[in-house]
Amino acid sequence: MFDSLTSLSLEQQIGQLFYIGLPGSELDADTRALIEEVNPGGVIIFGRNVTSPEQLRKLLDDVRAMLPVEPLVGIDQEGGLVDRLRRICTPMPAARSIRQHGDLAAARSLGRITGEVLRMLGFNMNFAPVMSIMTDERDLLSNGLYSRSFGRSPGEVLGYTMVYLRALQTTGLLGCLKHFPGIGAGEVDSHEEMPVVHLTHDDLIAQDLAPYIELFQREDDRVRAVMVSHGGFPNIDIRQGVAGGVLEPASLNHGIVTTLLRDELGYKHLVVTDDLEMGAIANHCPIEDGARRAFLAGQDMLLICSRPDIIRRGYHKLLEAARSGEISTERLNLSLRRIAEFKMLIQPPMPFDASRFKQLSDEVSLLNHKLNYSYGGRI
Repeated sequence: MFDSLTSLSLEQQIGQLFYIGLPGSELDADTRALIEEVNPGGVIIFGRNVTSPEQLRKLLDDVRAMLPVEPLVGIDQEGGLVDRLRRICTPMPAARSIRQHGDLAAARSLGRITGEVLRMLGFNMNFAPVMSIMTDERDLLSNGLYSRSFGRSPGEVLGYTMVYLRALQTTGLLGCLKHFPGIGAGEVDSHEEMPVVHLTHDDLIAQDLAPYIELFQREDDRVRAVMVSHGGFPNIDIRQGVAGGVLEPASLNHGIVTTLLRDELGYKHLVVTDDLEMGAIANHCPIEDGARRAFLAGQDMLLICSRPDIIRRGYHKLLEAARSGEISTERLNLSLRRIAEFKMLIQPPMPFDASRFKQLSDEVSLLNHKLNYSYGGRI
């Protein structure tokens, strides 16, 4: 697989670094033009792309057929407030509701059902689970993570995450831990602005990073993808050069992506940014600067989720950096190798079966009933 990526043109190699959103629910002329121009290594789906199970499967099959290399096809299908499939499948329960019920079997069921549903629709990757530790104190913060975490302590998050992730990946679908190194203590939502986390390095190691560290050390090598957040960590790393220093989002920060995640914690696999269109980045720098800095920080794939013009600008900036030598062939090949290794794990979609899809949707209803869960509001 690595040889097949390095045999691509430079333009196509740079495309492998991009994980992009699509504008609508069909592969229309504008969407085709975007895919042909960027040749992305991955495609992420949102609610705007979904009208029916059959439509979604056709869209993903059509995208897959256009690309020279099998793409990663991902989605944020956490359950609860982050459920991209609620139009076509019974809304899935939030992680918090499972933890409140004290039900590890429910976490296992959620992982299994989610994996089979996504495989049938044409996905091979899910951007879940959320690894944030949400204590009672952190629950009061306005960071949007209230219902998305499995636990209030490192042990709770680790226990539920292991069960969920194992069940998800047993179906052949690959998960992704997020949002490294932990933004549960951030006071704002990174969709709007950069959440600042005032924890020290030692505090992070003892709290928010503890579940990551344990999972990284598992002999079965279960974790193969990590998403890095846009949080700012002033007690870990501040970029020098101006009076007082400049606080960089973790996703653009070499000290977080490379020094902490790769060198100190020994993580060797795929690293993906959170969406570079979020306010935490857009308010900090233009996409051209964000894409370049994220890759130089050590990221393998850059997530740009919405606007085709933003996707194109980020892609052409990285291509320009590669052509000029700012991005070396050696550095590019490091990421292409990790992307290739991850893609070697993906499995082809399962055949779509409308009857089985309905059965799985009904299983979600039974799970919700067991948890006394209903979608909507603050959960």
